[in-house]
Amino acid sequence: MLQFTINREDCIQCGECVADCPYSIIEMVDGYPAVNEEKAGQCIECQHCFAICQPGALSIFGLNPADSKPLKGNYPDPSKMETLMMGRRSVRRYKKESVEAELIDRIMETVRTAPTGVNNRSTLYTLVEDPVVMAELRARTYDGLRKLVEKDALPPGKEFFGGVSNAYEKGVDIIYRGAPHLLVASVPADGPSPMADALIGLSYFELLAASHGVGTVWNGFAKWALLDLVPEAGAMLGIPDTHTIGYMIAFGKPAVQYHRTVQRSGCVVKRVTI
Repeated sequence: MLQFTINREDCIQCGECVADCPYSIIEMVDGYPAVNEEKAGQCIECQHCFAICQPGALSIFGLNPADSKPLKGNYPDPSKMETLMMGRRSVRRYKKESVEAELIDRIMETVRTAPTGVNNRSTLYTLVEDPVVMAELRARTYDGLRKLVEKDALPPGKEFFGGVSNAYEKGVDIIYRGAPHLLVASVPADGPSPMADALIGLSYFELLAASHGVGTVWNGFAKWALLDLVPEAGAMLGIPDTHTIGYMIAFGKPAVQYHRTVQRSGCVVKRVTI
């Protein structure tokens, strides 16, 4: 049930909800928006109609427009957004303390609004939040890695993990960087865009975390270790076999402070001409 309703006293009959519906499900009937019942099953629940209604006269799925945040005047300053994006760093030094659960929940509430293919919203965010669980995952990872090194069983191209294992024996955690938390994004493999959905969601997480002073690092080492080298440790995450794992991010409170953006040469832009 779409539960599509229009408050005719507030509706200004602009037709914007009709024009913006991706699947043309809404049409004007007697001057007011209405759902074409023959097309109702095509709705992808994007809520474009709900968001575009300027007076808040439209409701769908029983939602109250008054419960949404207004956009006007609430977007971040573009220059500060640019600084955030240019200033974020891959953090590889963390304090030995957890990020507050309330803050993690707040960030994840926003991350779940990240765009997904056909608005399927099937991304699974697997979170290692408890430091005790993280310590166990770390221990299992390095234990399995050590056994591979002892058996000289590291696969071609991953021989460098021998040095990673040796470093851990000396107290250096190269895989997780001592981070107290880990976030993994996965999506059902049969979805329309599993890899893209996962990476977009983690990008949302990274930038919003940075705005709260939380450090992150895109963790390819953990992905290799848990998926390719020590899958018995990866099984601890409980991610369904039917999922495509996009990537992993380790995060926590930084034990390092950066003071300026870096300076890099311009990106390569190829402009298409006729």
